[in-house]
Amino acid sequence: MAVRKSEEIEKEALETGASMMALAVRTAPKTRGIDLIKTAVLTGADLEPLARAMEKKVGEKSTDLPIFGRDADSVRKAAVVLLIGVPRGPKRIELPFNCGACGYKNCASLAAADGREGEDFTGPVCVFQAIDLGIALGSAVKLAADLGIDNRIMYTVGAAAKKLHLLDADLIIGIPLSVTGKNPFFDRP
Repeated sequence: MAVRKSEEIEKEALETGASMMALAVRTAPKTRGIDLIKTAVLTGADLEPLARAMEKKVGEKSTDLPIFGRDADSVRKAAVVLLIGVPRGPKRIELPFNCGACGYKNCASLAAADGREGEDFTGPVCVFQAIDLGIALGSAVKLAADLGIDNRIMYTVGAAAKKLHLLDADLIIGIPLSVTGKNPFFDRP
């Protein structure tokens, strides 16, 4: 009989949990019934370059946002990071809603416009893409909580992931995951 230690069991469970979270993202409801969500799971050696990119963003921002550095420490404490992203463009351009929430008169104008690079993401983003991202994030962290996986939704992780081209998406949010005696993503300085 093989004896499996807690470190091995927890590592395997976290990676499986992250995959299950990506599945929950895939099956979460989508606006207009169109799924354009992208996901990626980072583990092991892929986490340190992400943390370094987050620290580098501290000096690149036009406002002093030390949270990028603080959150980089959280990524270093994570065993896995789930990335969730969406493209910026409208859905069903052939049958547009033309709601104007993106700041353009209609969906065709948004689709025709070149994306504008912000400090962290490319915009403007169709409101339906943003809604899908919110639903996906909620589905993912709900499952993580049900599985007993410590997690936290982090804008900063997504901004660094976008800079590193880790996911083909215009707006990305990251969720670091951990299994420890105390959630390392809360009670931070």
